[in-house]
Amino acid sequence: MIDSSEIIKKAWEGYDPTKIISKIKDISVRVSTNYVFHILFEDGDIIIAKLSYFGKYEHFKEDHRIIHSLSNNLLYPFDDLLAKSLLKNNRVYTYRYKYKKTDAWVVFYNPVRVMERMPRRLDEKQIRKFGQQIGRFHKACSKLRNVLPKSSKTLRTDIHTLMEQIETDEKIFGSRTKAEFVKQHCELFLKNRLKYNANSFETIPVFIDWNIGNFSINKQFELFSRWDYDWFRMSSRMMDFYFFSRVVSDAGDRTAFSYLINPMMEDRFILFLQEYHKVNPLTVDELRFLKEGYRFFILNYVMKDGNYFFSEQYARKLQAEAFDLYLPSVDTAFDAEKLIHALKLKEAEK
Repeated sequence: MIDSSEIIKKAWEGYDPTKIISKIKDISVRVSTNYVFHILFEDGDIIIAKLSYFGKYEHFKEDHRIIHSLSNNLLYPFDDLLAKSLLKNNRVYTYRYKYKKTDAWVVFYNPVRVMERMPRRLDEKQIRKFGQQIGRFHKACSKLRNVLPKSSKTLRTDIHTLMEQIETDEKIFGSRTKAEFVKQHCELFLKNRLKYNANSFETIPVFIDWNIGNFSINKQFELFSRWDYDWFRMSSRMMDFYFFSRVVSDAGDRTAFSYLINPMMEDRFILFLQEYHKVNPLTVDELRFLKEGYRFFILNYVMKDGNYFFSEQYARKLQAEAFDLYLPSVDTAFDAEKLIHALKLKEAEK
């Protein structure tokens, strides 16, 4: 068991040893394995610290460098949207702690401003407004795609990493049969990625995890603040859409959650897409790729890294459901043609 408080203290000493910590309070969300802390200083100032210990430190540092550049370059009305990391010598300050088997890293944030929380279930007017807001936000991110630092992570490299893990340990998911099942879905993803011309999609910053606990809105239902960068990456904007479907779903936000594909087939999601499309037009290929974005989400964030992203209980539950429900439904329960027809898109727009 790592002593998180001691690591936080060492990280802060590397940042500014003259400013003394008075109290460290764990405010982590218990469904996740990441640690988030509220830090109070003797002078009354407050900051937030995040501690992580999975994946690669280089990716952690790279992601926060990109996010800082994004937050610094976004124009009104999104110029103050993202939680700001603390800088030292004009660079995002990250701290790496290595001792014996412990390898963990820390980043500090200014406390984020929170206004209104999204309702657990949106009405039609709110869905329309949310679609317009996200369309504008994606467009703002797209305008910055050529000035942001490069990312070394891609969808393809993550899927190849999972396939390599299966090759190394054929019983990684409990049996050879289950491992083969996951591998087949990895191969389907790579095949369909080419089929739907995903290489032609713009690469923009995407946050993927848009559950309503990760952002706030103002009284006009406009995006006000966004935090939690666990699943941030540079990728196609379509990687965000599964979570948008969950935000606008008929079931609404729930404490006990599953990752069923069904929300992407709801009329409420179509309404969201129609409003988004008016602001930031979508293509036929992108809508067909939606199911692959979902497949990747299950393969990467539930199967490959689920034990790191979720507490043991949730990881076990979600991975079992992935075999029984999520992955089998990708090619049976999703119909892109329904979405394409609703948006009045034609094959010629490829």
